[in-house]
Amino acid sequence: MNIAVAQSGGPTCAINASLVGVFKQGIKTDKIDAIFGSINGIEGIINDNLIDLKRVIRTNEEMELLRQTPSTMLGSCRYKLPDYEKDSEVYEKIFECFTKHRIGVFVYIGGNDSMDTVVKLSDFLKTKNSDIKVIGIPKTIDNDLPVTDHTPGFGSAAKYVATSVQEIIRDSSVYSVDSVTIVEIMGRHAGWLAASTCMLRANGEIAPHLIYLPECDFSVERFLEDLRKEKSKHRAVIVAVSEGIKLDAEECGIENFQSGVEDVFGHKYLSGVGKCLERIVAKEIGCKVRSIELNVMQRCSSHICSKTDIDEAEEIGSAGLRAALEGETGKMMCFKRISDAPYVVTIESVDAKEVANKEKVFPQKWINAAQNDVSAEAENYFLPLIQGEVKIRLKNGLPVHFKREAL
Repeated sequence: MNIAVAQSGGPTCAINASLVGVFKQGIKTDKIDAIFGSINGIEGIINDNLIDLKRVIRTNEEMELLRQTPSTMLGSCRYKLPDYEKDSEVYEKIFECFTKHRIGVFVYIGGNDSMDTVVKLSDFLKTKNSDIKVIGIPKTIDNDLPVTDHTPGFGSAAKYVATSVQEIIRDSSVYSVDSVTIVEIMGRHAGWLAASTCMLRANGEIAPHLIYLPECDFSVERFLEDLRKEKSKHRAVIVAVSEGIKLDAEECGIENFQSGVEDVFGHKYLSGVGKCLERIVAKEIGCKVRSIELNVMQRCSSHICSKTDIDEAEEIGSAGLRAALEGETGKMMCFKRISDAPYVVTIESVDAKEVANKEKVFPQKWINAAQNDVSAEAENYFLPLIQGEVKIRLKNGLPVHFKREAL
């Protein structure tokens, strides 16, 4: 039989490593002939836009280069499958594509919205009495998928964010004037990425001095009080804030800084929180203040990726294909942490229905009483995920990326 693999949702610097894991497992499995890549996620299956990955990834060197290349080599999408009972036409197109190309396994690498596709597609195939297996491989820098201990892509994003904040700390400390620097970090409803900046304390940093997460009630008045307290102790105050903190529109005019645009899954684009808070601090405190939005660099920076993250991403991709070949379907692969020190995880499968359209928020038990910082327990959780360095291939002093040629 043949298999197909696709990538979906927001890019990460580890999602291609999961693709490599599926590909490596596929080429060493006798019962698998062709390994197809679906262009732009499930849309490639719907439109019968597949490529033969054996013609794209031709050598071990290319596999390694792809493994350390950020973003989605196959392209991505944010396509929401309709309910089968309401619109069966698109499902029939998918089934026609699978049948035409003799696809026995479909592996979908993505986040909680992508797991919705895994659930709907596997349920549809059961109505057809089909033996085609559908498996989900997790990915997201937000780390907000339920059940799994963490998600591929998160460790590298956290490493980049913490490193960037450390460099901001050095930059902000050179002047004699008082200052406040607000670093806006991705995280819609879950503050895992902003919280991960606490790891800097393991290296002796005292900043960020304040951390604000979507899991907490945010008050501009309390925020200003917190800032004044920290300013009394530090000349340069660093604040890490999730883009998803809830600001009162009447209190601060946040609508002036956000577009309000939603994607097909109903998710609003949230960037703008940092700039809004910058204006408030400038008005109410009057010191030098700047906001820094790390934006897409959090998910597309691979030059400082975590080896642990990249290795695990490949391993969970391989495990997903093995699970499908053993007869599992409608499942998502997940990590189960056995211990922090030494760091040990196992890979298991879980019903994708437990993940689809659901979110895992940052634990309240790791947030301090003042709701402006996180605990040492969080440090212990984060630190193992950023360990190790990938030997990045360079040319002319710059990283080299795998680029798919048109076939």
